[in-house]
Amino acid sequence: MITRRKLLATSMAAPLIAAGGGALAQEAYPSRPVRLLLAFAPGGGTDLIARTLASAMTPSLGQTVVVENRPGAGGNIATEAVATARPDGYTLLMGNHGPMSVNVSLFRNMRVNPETALEPIGLVADAPLIVVVGPSSKATTLPELLAELRAARGNLNYASASNGSASHLAAALMLQMAGLQAEHVPFRGAAPALTDVVAGHLHFMVTTLPSVVGLMSSNAVRPLAVTGDARMALFPNIPTVAETIPGYKATAWYGILAPKETPAPIRAHIFASMRAALSNEDVVRRLREEGAEPSTMDGPGFAALIKWERERWATVVRQAGITVD
Repeated sequence: MITRRKLLATSMAAPLIAAGGGALAQEAYPSRPVRLLLAFAPGGGTDLIARTLASAMTPSLGQTVVVENRPGAGGNIATEAVATARPDGYTLLMGNHGPMSVNVSLFRNMRVNPETALEPIGLVADAPLIVVVGPSSKATTLPELLAELRAARGNLNYASASNGSASHLAAALMLQMAGLQAEHVPFRGAAPALTDVVAGHLHFMVTTLPSVVGLMSSNAVRPLAVTGDARMALFPNIPTVAETIPGYKATAWYGILAPKETPAPIRAHIFASMRAALSNEDVVRRLREEGAEPSTMDGPGFAALIKWERERWATVVRQAGITVD
């Protein structure tokens, strides 16, 4: 028989049990390390940016951010891994323009659509590329290079890191906007492509700053222009392509994304940690040394950028007839 005292004790304990259960069900995020996947091998620009950010996010996030490299299939392997992960904030993606915006135009049978399977958290950084020439060109300015290409009537060539890479697309867009043609010679990476540019076998290349800064310092190549919408702080004397071809812009950007349906409070926490990391002076310095400019763009802005990039590169890919290897 239940006494009045037992009934009162039970009724008083019930809210405490419910509160405790709710606390367990809504465990504070994060309570364990967070994985940040990226689609490229260790040692490249994306890897350095990801590791710099992850290290700086750890204090404000309250847990270690572990970088995990998942290269392959043009970035689709890492994208699929995050898109199919639990939407709990513990598996994130360092996405860039290739897997997020270009691959849908290059791969016919993508297993996931980044636009519908991922939730943009925020843009980390935006990195312009550099147009360079070797000894096969006499150009010292971008207008002079365009004049050489025009006179050659499509008989000159240019190198890229691979079919559909940032260097390929940036060059293809420049040629399209200038109304010019040149023969594309793809390589497997920027280093071997630049070797042939330096040797004079190829006329020009659009490439990343880390891949070419040493060659610029030794005068093995001549930088003619940068592909962003503003001059780089590191090289203020190098003009933009847009100063010659108005409206031109082609950059490599990096941002954090989470699986679709990741709760808004968790996304907000991740974005706040990212912003805190990007306000760190040492982080800003290291990113700029890689030719990347830190960003403050939030999730909705990042989503709009991805959509805009997807549409513009689809046109470039179609007009240039670009296919993957």
